[in-house]
Amino acid sequence: MFKSIAKAAVAATAVLAGAAQAADLKVGGKGFTEQLLIAEITTQYLEAKGHSVEKIDGMGTSVVRAALENGQVDLYWEYTGTSLITFNKVEEKLDREATYAKVKELDAEKGITWLAPSAANNTYALAVRESDDKGLSSLSDLATAYNAGKKVNLGVNAEFPKRPDGLPGLEKAYGFDIGRRDITPMQGGLIYQALNEGEIDAGLVFATDGRIAAFGFKVLADDKGFFPDYALTPTVRTEVLEANPELSEQLNALSTLITDDLMRSLNARVDVEKVTIEDVATEFLTAQGLI
Repeated sequence: MFKSIAKAAVAATAVLAGAAQAADLKVGGKGFTEQLLIAEITTQYLEAKGHSVEKIDGMGTSVVRAALENGQVDLYWEYTGTSLITFNKVEEKLDREATYAKVKELDAEKGITWLAPSAANNTYALAVRESDDKGLSSLSDLATAYNAGKKVNLGVNAEFPKRPDGLPGLEKAYGFDIGRRDITPMQGGLIYQALNEGEIDAGLVFATDGRIAAFGFKVLADDKGFFPDYALTPTVRTEVLEANPELSEQLNALSTLITDDLMRSLNARVDVEKVTIEDVATEFLTAQGLI
């Protein structure tokens, strides 16, 4: 009997200890380099500010958003254009400021607060090799090529063919219909390698990816302005922000440092120079005097 009581006491102590050590903030993130980086930067930064943080990254777009809405994560960095079109189904063309204002308004109704947007705009883009551009300079050129029956093999990730701000919307805006033979789905990070090695003719890229310049890619001009602004911005569950009001100032201060050039540089450190995400995050935070 006494042994049973002792075991129960030990078990209870372990549970209490676990509860005491539980993270007070859960930082989410998606599964590509920039998101893995910003999640790690945020984790290290908030830990330096005295928070206990659990990082939960590597998720898909819809998964991490659902995790934020249902409380599985407390905050993550989202792109304004993604919320506008994918989550809130807004089809109206809006500029950068109006896009931010609209998602801030609509997501507030869902218990999500958008903090200060960064200057980084990680919009979708399609790119070709500068050395073999197939005569393409714009998305209109690409549409013309497809409509003429020319073969231009396009590498895309799993999400792009399904998103309204992806291929379906692009086809509608530019008036073309890409055949299945011309689409090569692959993991997002592999698109850059496949394009660089000539395995595909064009590829889906992100504007702040450091490999665009490193590999000598040419980004096709979005001459009809289809892709919206994708300002990288911290989003936080409103109830978490109310319980931790200091988060607003802390994350806004971090957001002001994030620019296109900075993200290209940090992304390149990981994808081109092969430095670990943890080390790149620490380098950045140390250089900025944040840790």
